[in-house]
Amino acid sequence: MILERLEEYFVEPSIKQCLRKIEKDFTEDGYALSILKNRFLGFLKEGMTEVEKLQVLIQSSAELTSKDAPKWEFIASRLLYCKFSLEISKRMEELDIHTFYDKVVYLTKEKLYGAYILEKYSKEELEVAESYKKEERNELFTYSGLDLLLQRYVIRDHKGNLLETPQELYLGIALHMAMNEKKEKRMEWVKRFYDMLSKMEVTMATPTLSNARKPFYQLSSCFIDVVPDSLEGIYRSIDNFAMVSKFGGGMGLYFGKVRSAGSSIRGFEGAAGGVIRWIRLVNDTAVAVDQLGMRQGAVAVYLDVWHKDLLEFLQLRTNNGDERMKAHDVFPAVCYPDLFWKMAEENLDQIWYLMCPHEIMTVKGYCLEDFYGEEWEKRYFDCVNDERISKKSVILKDIVRLILKSAVETGTPFIFNRDIVNRMNPNSHKGMIYCSNLCTEIAQNMEQMETKRIEIGQENDEVIVTTSVKAGEFVVCNLASLCLGNIEVENDKKVREIVETAIRALDNVIDLNFYPLPYAKITNKKYRSVGLGVSGYHHMLAKRGILWESKEHMTFADEVFERINYSAIVASNELAKEKGSYQVFEGSEWQTGEYFEKRGYTSKKWQELKQSVAQYGMRNAYLIAIAPTSSTSILAGTTAGVDPVMKRYFLEEKKHTILPRVAPDLNAETYWYYKEAHQIDQIWSMKVAGIRQRHIDQAQSVNLYITNEYTMRQVLNLFLEAFKNGIKTLYYVRSKSLEVEECESCSS
Repeated sequence: MILERLEEYFVEPSIKQCLRKIEKDFTEDGYALSILKNRFLGFLKEGMTEVEKLQVLIQSSAELTSKDAPKWEFIASRLLYCKFSLEISKRMEELDIHTFYDKVVYLTKEKLYGAYILEKYSKEELEVAESYKKEERNELFTYSGLDLLLQRYVIRDHKGNLLETPQELYLGIALHMAMNEKKEKRMEWVKRFYDMLSKMEVTMATPTLSNARKPFYQLSSCFIDVVPDSLEGIYRSIDNFAMVSKFGGGMGLYFGKVRSAGSSIRGFEGAAGGVIRWIRLVNDTAVAVDQLGMRQGAVAVYLDVWHKDLLEFLQLRTNNGDERMKAHDVFPAVCYPDLFWKMAEENLDQIWYLMCPHEIMTVKGYCLEDFYGEEWEKRYFDCVNDERISKKSVILKDIVRLILKSAVETGTPFIFNRDIVNRMNPNSHKGMIYCSNLCTEIAQNMEQMETKRIEIGQENDEVIVTTSVKAGEFVVCNLASLCLGNIEVENDKKVREIVETAIRALDNVIDLNFYPLPYAKITNKKYRSVGLGVSGYHHMLAKRGILWESKEHMTFADEVFERINYSAIVASNELAKEKGSYQVFEGSEWQTGEYFEKRGYTSKKWQELKQSVAQYGMRNAYLIAIAPTSSTSILAGTTAGVDPVMKRYFLEEKKHTILPRVAPDLNAETYWYYKEAHQIDQIWSMKVAGIRQRHIDQAQSVNLYITNEYTMRQVLNLFLEAFKNGIKTLYYVRSKSLEVEECESCSS
């Protein structure tokens, strides 16, 4: 006999209750459980347990998801949470855990929670924290988001048993980030941090979500190092990368100071092996030092477009040529001065000169890579005209062809427009920005480390080596993202409140972080740099009926990002009043007001803010950086970063099953505003990225989407368009036939 209602196939009261709630919440929208029941019956087998039947129900509802019926993914999520709830409730009963405080005590004893939570918070405070939990916010998850959270982020024991709920995860992170707040205000900040995360208004970066509250709390996403031109320095940089990778960070390495192949070593001509050999060592380190067995290390390697090893560098990931000169597991990126793009636009038949940085330093007494803009251009031609410096003369067209060929075949090299970056650097009084990070959104002062002293002693059969190293500036950045599709971006007060909370959380991360390297801690404390980004950009546009290829988009983006930037500067300025400015604020463009002048911030409210910043300072040297947010946007049920959707609807292969995925809030109204990435005229994307860039003190992970119909000239025109619009960096060139790897370290 076929039962009338779906819930009658289950005995467990919580499953019945879940099904009744789904029926109540979704029937009016046309999601009849009779449809689910019919599919469920097709898979039902005699003798199935409650959990097995529930799993079939989850799978059935997930498979019903389509562009015409997108809310099935929320129904699947409700059912998945029901299954999870059954499992964890049973586990908590076995462990005799009944309250959040009990759980924190147990997790601390098992060394799954850091002892610092119990040291900082009393039992009474943890009971207050538990009262903040809103279980109904679990209903905000899509199926993919909840599945990802349960698989990757919540705490499990050493046997893989789940021990933490999604709301406890958010609460644990909030407790970690609020630890150092003043006692009288601390619980208020715990609540604000918890609310912004659990409402999916803000996502923290993957390392923060994964590691906050745990014994090894490495919370930072991005690290950048300048590789020195010495054997010891190169191996130290590779060792730095290994340590960063061990603790889950992504890395950017600048190789522009390393001498080229055939250069001299201690006066012996032709002795140097060049940068490719060293990059191959970095490649092998990325593979060898995997991130706790989850995935291999991730690193971008940067080289200047005038470096003598450029031609080999541009073929690192291509599939033809000498395999001994390949490094398929690193991500190459090229640093371009304005001159290169100006010449490329003017005439591709001109000659471009490649030189060795070591030879330039030996002959001229300066490092060409230490300059930018007009000063760099003057010195470049000075080197070109100096007959003592050997040069490779290459027709510009041949270099461009190699760049474009690699971009279309491999998605790389990434683009770093060094003159644009350094001209807009608010802290140029204290240094130079040579390159970006793994995902091209970080742009902060960098300086190579320098060995000052090595002392070797002996005690019995022990050799004692003491090395003194000048720390340089080893960039580290902490990321979070505003979920633009989930917040009222037109509401000044609401945006101000969310941004204030996010900036404070990020600033706290700096002091509450486990640093894999002491150099990272020194630089982070000196600059207190953060990277507030966004996700859900296309989601935001579609919900408001704004077409990607429209002037309305450009106007709206300008307004939204000015509002975000204003709110972020206000938040950092208020923090400076409370806690003091970053160490090298004096003389910065924040202090002189040049930051505001360069960006044309002339209105009354901006001028008042400019005066406040000059008077009270800034807590953070750098504020805004737009990361890709591939993983965390899935958690928040929104679109990734500032990218358009790849597809409105697609099938995802997961655990040997095919699951439908749809664009967020897809319906008859939003459908036409979700134009797919490869169908969009990329010139519009470059123009609007330029508009956003004015309000972003660092950079943005911007992808180009091309089809097989694109000519090489059209791709070059997009690069030139990016340059003309003042875009600091470009990430992948995503050809329709090319699968590229996502960065999870910087996902925020």
